[in-house]
This record gives sequence, C-alpha cells and structure tokens, in this order.
Amino acid sequence: MRDIHILVINPNSTASMTQKIAAAARAAAGPFSRITAINPLEGPAAIQGPADGEAALPGLFDLFERSLKTDPSISAVIIACFDDTGLWELKAKSRVPVVGIGEAAYHVASVAAERFSVVTTLSVSVPVLEENLQRTGLAARCVRVRASDVPVLELETPESDARHKIEAEIQAALRLDGIGAIALGCAGMADLAADLTAQFKVPVIDGVASAVRLAEAITA
Repeated sequence: MRDIHILVINPNSTASMTQKIAAAARAAAGPFSRITAINPLEGPAAIQGPADGEAALPGLFDLFERSLKTDPSISAVIIACFDDTGLWELKAKSRVPVVGIGEAAYHVASVAAERFSVVTTLSVSVPVLEENLQRTGLAARCVRVRASDVPVLELETPESDARHKIEAEIQAALRLDGIGAIALGCAGMADLAADLTAQFKVPVIDGVASAVRLAEAITA
C-alpha cells in the first residue's frame, strides 16, 4: 500500500482546536498515512452558523490553494468543520479528493444504523446541517439535528459543562428519536466519541475519524 499524506484544514483560527483535531485524525489513521493539520491565522475563532462560515472562506481558500501548490505529496484534504465550510467549492476545483467531516459522519452513521440523529453545538448551525444532509442525499436517514446549546469554544474549556449538555442531548435523542447511532456535530467534540460510545452503548460517530478513514479508502 502506498503512503498517503492527508492534509486536515480547520477553517477556524483556534489553534487548540486544530491540535485536538490532529490528535483525533492521527489516532484514526492507518500506518501508511501521514497527517498534517493546519488552520488560518485570521478569521473566525469558531464557525457557528452561516455568517461565520462565510467569513471563514477567504482564509480557508487561500490556505487550501497555497498548500496544494507548494506540497505535491498531498493525497487528500479534509475540511474539519462539521458545517462542511467551503466543501463543495473545493471539491469542484481540487486535484485531490476533498472530504468534509460532516459529510463523512453522515455516511458512516447511515452505515452504522438505519436511522441516526446529529448532536451539534448551537441552534444557529441546525439549518446549515439540514441543508448539507439534503445535499448528501441522507436527510431521510437523519431523524433530527439537535442543538446542545454548547458554544464551540466551550469545548476547549475543560471546566465548562459542555460534555454534560452533549450527554443530555444524546440521552434525549436515544429516548425520543428511534435511532441507532449519533453523529457528533462539531470537530471540537472529536475527543468525546469513544467515551460516549461506551457510555451509551450505540455508535457515536466522530466526523474527523470518519473523514480520515474515508480519505484513506478513496486514495488507497
């Protein structure tokens, strides 16, 4: 099997989140994969809804174009924002496969269970994710996109009650939605997936790991 170099771009400018994403990506990657994780130096510190997504596009597009121009070893690119910020524009012009973590999580969740729900951060993101589900053709498999009312940057603060809120929303989804899997709707939740899977005894899908494995499958 040939070596694979996967570039992971966090479209927001929060370096600590990029480090968390990089750790999740490397944990999921196979032995022949190399992960490089980067983020723009400027732009929104978090992407929460369409306005932040739009504001992040210039930095994301510039970083994407410069990276592919200067590093011919890149085999695939992952956009590490669950809103799949800029994904379709980049797919249309990229010389390598481009995978969004939202896109990847939806596909993996639909394989893991007939019906799934998404637990994301704030309600402002819900319409964006619902539109993305329509675009990927998996809206009929997703029962509900649920907001846990956790601001993205609270996921970077260990003393916050972010995990408790996410757990409560997963409990509600399992009780009310008739589902067999949960997709975690933020890259900042990547480090929670394994613990939450063990806690709730259903697949809790992290989009970062899902995207890495799909990128490996595509480029193998």
